[in-house]
Formats: sequence, structure tokens, C-alpha cells
Amino acid sequence: MVTDQLILNVNVYNSYYKRFELANVAVKDGRFLYIGGLGADTFTANEIIEGQGRYMVPGLIDIHLHIESTMITPETFSYGILRHGVTTIVPEPHEMANVFGVEGVHEMIRASEDCTVDMFYAIPSSVPATLLETTGGSIEIEDIDQLMATEQMICLGEVMNYVDVIRDPDGKSNRILQHIRSRYPELVIEGHTPKLLDLDLHQLIYAGIDSDHTHQSIEGLTARIAAGMFIEIQEKSMTPDVVDYLIQHPVGEHFCFVTDDVMTDSLVATGHLDHLVRKAIKMGMTPEDAVYAATFTPARRMRMQDRGVIAPNKIADYLLLSDLHSFELDAVYKGGKQAYDRHQPQSQPESQPRFPAHFYQSVKLSPVTAADFTVVSEKTDGRYGCRVMMVNNVSTFTEEKHSEAEVRNGLLQWQESGYGLIATFERYGKNGNRAYGLIGGDTIKRGAIATTYSHDNHNLLVVGHNPGDMALAANEVIAGQGGFCVVCDGQVLAHLALPVGGILTEEPLEITAQKVKELRSAMESLGYNHYNPIMSISTHSLPVSPALKITDLGLIDVGKGEVVPLLFDLDK
Repeated sequence: MVTDQLILNVNVYNSYYKRFELANVAVKDGRFLYIGGLGADTFTANEIIEGQGRYMVPGLIDIHLHIESTMITPETFSYGILRHGVTTIVPEPHEMANVFGVEGVHEMIRASEDCTVDMFYAIPSSVPATLLETTGGSIEIEDIDQLMATEQMICLGEVMNYVDVIRDPDGKSNRILQHIRSRYPELVIEGHTPKLLDLDLHQLIYAGIDSDHTHQSIEGLTARIAAGMFIEIQEKSMTPDVVDYLIQHPVGEHFCFVTDDVMTDSLVATGHLDHLVRKAIKMGMTPEDAVYAATFTPARRMRMQDRGVIAPNKIADYLLLSDLHSFELDAVYKGGKQAYDRHQPQSQPESQPRFPAHFYQSVKLSPVTAADFTVVSEKTDGRYGCRVMMVNNVSTFTEEKHSEAEVRNGLLQWQESGYGLIATFERYGKNGNRAYGLIGGDTIKRGAIATTYSHDNHNLLVVGHNPGDMALAANEVIAGQGGFCVVCDGQVLAHLALPVGGILTEEPLEITAQKVKELRSAMESLGYNHYNPIMSISTHSLPVSPALKITDLGLIDVGKGEVVPLLFDLDK
């Protein structure tokens, strides 16, 4: 029998029994044909690979991520994650959708068409996530219908506004959910349910949301699985108690590993989904269970019946490993063809501009001055209570702290408050909104940071301790049509231009990774104390992530889903 490929003497992972079996594997037309004891006497292969007792596992599948989180294009992202064994992903482009609406989704899909990694896109469900921010675009029900009619969409992406789902039966989130359930009843619906329990949690499930990828606790994990939710475990949920729970309880069918957001420097230095598999194994999970959670269960969650296993008629995406416990990859095969060889890694092909011209002209802001970081108050002169956004070094959640600040000559004396200033400027040329707040905790103690990479609205966000540094950082970002800039004492310490929609660069992976590394280092040099300072600051404007955030409309009490004032009378 003629085949394209024959892999001899390899330890094959059988997903159905969660065990490895020594076998030979035949591949034909990009799919597995045979796994068993028959070999070269039976099959005439165009390519014979000596397995040498190595381990063969399915290509890794990541069903919840945002390519924009790496700040690189789909083409560069594909190149980067293939080297880490990821062969199929489900990206949700809600960052690009917040900038350009449904056109942003279409263009991300177009930019993915020639990628080696299979990319099955999720429909952004929450653009904007709330009515408490100004975005460049939105996704409405008619846009969802257009995407379903013209593209191969695999699921409805995370429904982020859980407050809206619970409290507003006629709100946008519930209208979208009702439309999906009635018109596309087989479409998978992804969720975002941080900290919710009991009735609130069950109301979301009742509405059709049956997965969660947010930070897990044992209490929340148990409640979600008991109520029928599928859990997507990202690294920040891989605490010793959570991983031990996953090991000790028979919940293997109810969770998978996902990356959600990975910075480019981390991708290059530590890996992608393979990093989570390695970490789980080091934390005591068997390799068989760890591989299962990165291949089989994510494929089943997204109803991809043609992959995630090594079995006849399944797509021949697979990895070869010399050592199972270290999960060090020797080679990656996509559709039966080698896509990566550790001993002969290929350099990244030169990237060409893939987006329409106006995607490179999305920041419609004039240069700012130090005066733009003067906070005018309608309050009479005196001392007032103030809300302060407190940054937490172990989470992207913030806390609300009440302190005091003075208004003098109609101006908030924020530089005397002991806190930094956080400001945001609407950058799409729609209304010119701006808002101000105070910030403290594990953030910078001097200098300034400016960025248009601010979830999910991607308006210009500036944090700092003096107006001059804040203006310089902001103007560097504006001049580069988006990006990140870190400044201290009038000197630019790091600058990453993101000219595609203000959130992506077309520079190669290694160059971008180095710039992101320098950016992270510069932020830390100013006192930022966080496991991921870039993700931390970029979520200061995310009004669905607890507890106090800021948008161009003002400070947002996320739990209440409303704008709250910066200052209040002390006797209240």
C-alpha cells in the first residue's frame, strides 16, 4: 500500500485510553491512515521517519486566545507558535474589531489565509464590551449574520459583559445570545465570568454561556464544573491548589489549557501552549493528562472532530519529542508535512503589508501638551474624598481605595496626593472625550507610560507622575500611529510602534520580542511591580474586569457597571 509518510518505532499517544503505545504510523493525503504493528513490509512510503522510540503526540490546540495580545500579525504569530507545537488555534479578534468593527474581523481572517497554523475564528460578541466607552467600531447582530454567511466562524467569542447579561434582559448581550441560540443553535458560546457564583453564575449558564477562562479559585472551579461549565485554564489559574484539584478529581473531560494573552517576549523565551503543558507536568500532572488537556478536550469543546487525536482519518498534525516530561519538541508536522525541525530551524520569511491603507492611520489625535494633564474640577476649593485605582501585582484586577485630595484654584492637586495620574483620550475622532483618575499600588512611582494598546477600546491611555513626561510619552505614541512609550525625566526609555490599528506591528518576531522585553524592563525600572506589567496597564481601561477602571467616559465601577466620580464630599 502506497502512503506519503511512514513513522517507524514511535510511542504514540492514544487519546481514547490516555496512554502511549509503541507503534508504526502511516500518513496519506494529510491524514493518519494506520497506527499499529505493520510497517515497511506493508506500506511503501514516499518518506520514512525513524521514530527511534520517541514520543508522538497530537498537535497542540489553543481554543481561546487573542493574536493581538502578542502585538504581531497572524503570519508572524503562526511562525512563532508552530515552533512550540501549536497547530490549531481559535483566535478572537475583538481587539481589532474594537478599532475597525466587522471590517477588522474580515481583515484579520484575510491576513491568516496563508498561515501554516489552522486558524478558526471566533465572532467577537462584546464590541464594545459595554456602553461605558468609545470604540472605533462595534459588532452588531447584523454583523454577526454577515460573518456567519461569509466566513467560517467556529464559535461566539467570550461574552464579556456579565453584568449586562444578569441585569438587563433587553440589553445588547442578551439580544445577541438570544439571536445566536435561535438562529445558530449549534454554535459554541464562550464566556467570561470572573468571580461569579451561585445565582449570578447560573443565570449566565441559563443564558447559554457554558465556558469560563478567567482566573479560577477552587470554589469557583468546583461551582462551574458542577453546573456544567467547561473550564479553560490559563497560566494565571495554574496555582498549586487548582492544579492539584485537577489532578485529584475526575474532571479531565471538563477542562483544557488555553493561553488567552501571551506577550511576544514570553512567546520567544518560554513558549506558548507547550509552556503550560510543561508547567502542569512539573506540578505533578501526568504527561498523559497534560497532553489530553491541550489536544483532545479543546478539540471536542470546539467540535473539531477531525483533529486532536492520532487515529485513522484524523488530520496528521503531530509532534515528535525525545523526552516526554521536559516536553522538548524535536519536530512539528502539519498535515503530514514537517513544519519545524529543532535541529534546522528556519528563519522567518519577510513579511509584507497585509492590511488596507487606512488601518495604518487610525490614531486621530493632535499632539498634547503638559497642560492636558492638568485636571480641572468643578468643586469649590478644599479637601475631598477621592477614588484611587490600586494596581495589584498578582492580577489584572484592580481595587478601589478611598483617599483624600485637594482642589485649589479650580485644579485637582494630584501631584500632591501621593498618587499618580491616569488619563485617557478618545482617539478615533468621534467626540474628543477625555477622563482622569488617580492610580497607586504596584504601578510606576515616577516617569510616565503611554499606550494605545488599552483593552478593549484602545484609546490613548497615559499613566504618570509629571505632566512633562506624560506629554512626551503620549506624543511619541501619537506620532507612531499607536504603540507603547516609556519616559522618565524627559528621556524616552523604550518605544514600541504599533502602526496597524494602533495595536499591531509587522516587524519580525525576534525584533518585536526584543522591543517588548525592553519595554517591560523600562516599566519595571520605574517601579512597576507585576508579573506582566504590559498586560496590567493595558487592562486599566477594561470596564468588565474588576474593580475600578477608566474609559473616556470616566472612572468605572465594574461591579455596578456605571460611571462614578473621581471626587466626593468627605462627609458622604
